[in-house]
Amino acid sequence: MITFPIAKVNLGLNVVERRPDGYHNLQTVFYPVGIKDALEVFPMAEDFPSAVDCDIKVTNIDIEGDEQRNLVVKAYQLLKKDFPTLPRLHAHLYKGIPTQAGMGGGSSDASAMLLLLNKECHLGLSDQQLIQYAAQLGADCAIFILNRPAYAEGIGEILSPVDIDLSGWYMGVVRPDIPVPTKEAFAHITPQMPRKCCRDIVMQPVETWKEELINDFEASVFKVHPELAIIKEKLYQLGAVYAAMSGSGSALFGLFRQPIDLSTPFEGMFTTCLKL
Repeated sequence: MITFPIAKVNLGLNVVERRPDGYHNLQTVFYPVGIKDALEVFPMAEDFPSAVDCDIKVTNIDIEGDEQRNLVVKAYQLLKKDFPTLPRLHAHLYKGIPTQAGMGGGSSDASAMLLLLNKECHLGLSDQQLIQYAAQLGADCAIFILNRPAYAEGIGEILSPVDIDLSGWYMGVVRPDIPVPTKEAFAHITPQMPRKCCRDIVMQPVETWKEELINDFEASVFKVHPELAIIKEKLYQLGAVYAAMSGSGSALFGLFRQPIDLSTPFEGMFTTCLKL
């Protein structure tokens, strides 16, 4: 069994208030993009000597720490509590989505595991039930149950559809080798309500977004990592109609009218250009 988790970018991201539980309420528009991982699962042999019911091997990136703490394994364990007859599984995760980039790769992998188990093991869970499971794994996991543009509130789990279509645009993505821990990004944020909701702004022409569509993390993250601000400005110099950081970084993206090769201006960084 194999599936291909996809990435996302944030079209606007506003941190609107701190919650009593220590988390933050957000407003953002999630937009799925076709940068993919590959997740394959297959049954363990009955006599396989393992103390766990699901293990994982992650390739194409270097993993620090115990890879068995991957969200894919946690997704399996979460369902196993309610569905104890789930078969024991091996998982192989090939990473194509940049990590620590604000593009939701780990969250997408976890949700892909939930979807795959629901389908292949005939669990009969609805999308809303799967969203509830996904929200237990991470703030932006829920969007990957739907894999379509959505406006998100709460910590990212309260979703409503957004009728936005960027077909015909090209998205250039740059991910420098600058990890931005999410905790660090939130530490310097002052929550506040935006003057205008990102859900309304994205319904306007893309040409209007530059002045209105804001990612609140940019102000604080760019102070610590000014190289990211330089990349954003370079995307505009190269012809982007709109450019922004995704999530809490460190990936940045630009919307272009024509395809563009970013490998030369951003040599040594992860770059790609996708037709939307």
